Amino acid sequence: MKIVWFDLNSSYAHSSLALPALHAQVKEDTCEWSVVSATINEQVGVMVRDLYAQKPEVVVATLWLFNHEVMLQVLSRFKNLSPSCKIILGGPEFLGDNEAFLRKNTFVDCVFRGEGEEMFPRWLTKWRTPGEWHEIEGLCYLHESVYKDNGLARVADFSGLHAPEESCLFNWNKPFVQLETTRGCFNTCAFCVSGGEKPVRSLSMPQIRRRLAVISEHGIHDVRVLDRTFNFHAGRAEELLELFAEYAGRMRFHLEIHPAFLSQRIRQLLSQMPPGVLHLEAGIQSLRETVLQQAQRKGKLTAALEGLHFLSGLTNMQTHADLIAGLPGYGLEAMKEDVVELARCGVGEIQLESLKVLPGTQMRRRAEEWGLVYAPYPPYEVLQTHDITLEELQISHSLSRMLDGYYNTPAWREVTRRLLIHYPAFLDSFVAYLTEHALIDQPMSLEKRGLVLYEYCVAYYPTEQVMVSQAWIEAGMSLKKTPAASVLTKHLLPPEQWEEVYYSRSEGKLRWAFLPTDAEHKHGYWYGWEAEKQNIYPVFKARV
Repeated sequence: MKIVWFDLNSSYAHSSLALPALHAQVKEDTCEWSVVSATINEQVGVMVRDLYAQKPEVVVATLWLFNHEVMLQVLSRFKNLSPSCKIILGGPEFLGDNEAFLRKNTFVDCVFRGEGEEMFPRWLTKWRTPGEWHEIEGLCYLHESVYKDNGLARVADFSGLHAPEESCLFNWNKPFVQLETTRGCFNTCAFCVSGGEKPVRSLSMPQIRRRLAVISEHGIHDVRVLDRTFNFHAGRAEELLELFAEYAGRMRFHLEIHPAFLSQRIRQLLSQMPPGVLHLEAGIQSLRETVLQQAQRKGKLTAALEGLHFLSGLTNMQTHADLIAGLPGYGLEAMKEDVVELARCGVGEIQLESLKVLPGTQMRRRAEEWGLVYAPYPPYEVLQTHDITLEELQISHSLSRMLDGYYNTPAWREVTRRLLIHYPAFLDSFVAYLTEHALIDQPMSLEKRGLVLYEYCVAYYPTEQVMVSQAWIEAGMSLKKTPAASVLTKHLLPPEQWEEVYYSRSEGKLRWAFLPTDAEHKHGYWYGWEAEKQNIYPVFKARV
């Protein structure tokens, strides 16, 4: 049997973990595998040609929010060329009712609902005989025009599965790999496809240690741990943190952590972690207790806020936090207040996304009850609710774009944070400014963003333009551009005394620049660059 895995991703930086996870469970001598990889930006005709050239008997693929449309365009064309080929799909798109999908897309022979590692090998033994597919748990299909639904597949022995890294189809050429050390989620979030995944199943520590050793041997430096909530079990999280610390200087681990559930030992381990080992994503979603309760998210808000303050105060790692626009009970003004509060906490990034009303979630099942109007096609984004209008959701989109361009960009983060915290009108004013100047959805270089922010502050917050000038200089921008217009660079004699802010020790002389903060040039900031090198970043800063 000839199987082709159609690996369609949003970019070549990503690769499907489902392929090696399934392939590792299938005996090598039972079938011949090949892979056709592409991105959603490539020509449909080219992808169809590449699939057809393989002459497969079975095509397997994972369908998800952002490859959905292109995937179906390719497979529908391919099926017309190869009508005898079986097409089987899996992925989060099929966690809901699949009858309408199968009746509309008749070129798809069947879909899997749930986890396929144990059931997919069984289906391969019966792929020619649809009359026997009723034995395959999780499979949904049409047989003689009758819809058959075999429920939800759950892997019974998660720790007994062959690791994806054991598959010869595991892609070691990507900038990061994904590692799933647990499956399922202790939380019950109504907006998440993992909210109903029970029980939580885990790999043993020796298994994880062996897999990390293999990953390290392949020279991988970035590991994204796919555990839905890393610290759902404090003792296990503590063991993992101790293990991750052993890879300091060799690997970086991206974790999703719940700030409401931080044991004292976890806090201690996080505080002692060598810099650069961890990148934390803190699940927040909203800073409103009633919103979180309706979303059925566990953990007290007061504990989450206290934990977030702790995480954001750590200097050896960065913590990102997320908000979800469109959650039931969540209005625009409350959301904007939450953005300011997250900035006050000092989080490294603020991700603001619109709710996706995903198949298989409680949000989808109770959408009418909760007043959720959402797009019928992927990514199923919310269009309005009882608490937020279509226009307000567009404003939240603009706000998200502003945060990505400024707060989430290290060069402009501290300026943006200060403006958010100290000027209540800034949020609405700056978003309106970017919108009026047709910049909100326009890609802008780092320099362009700095120029726009400086011009905005000159017009609206002139006392803050010096701070923008400092950020401009420290980002390595040109001293000949407007934000550095007041900088002095010639015939400078440094003062006898100053208050040193930072100094990256270097050999040789420094070339100086002075940014005055008063008309008499008595106060301001001194910067120094290595005179013998072309480094655009200053190595010295002091205030007088």
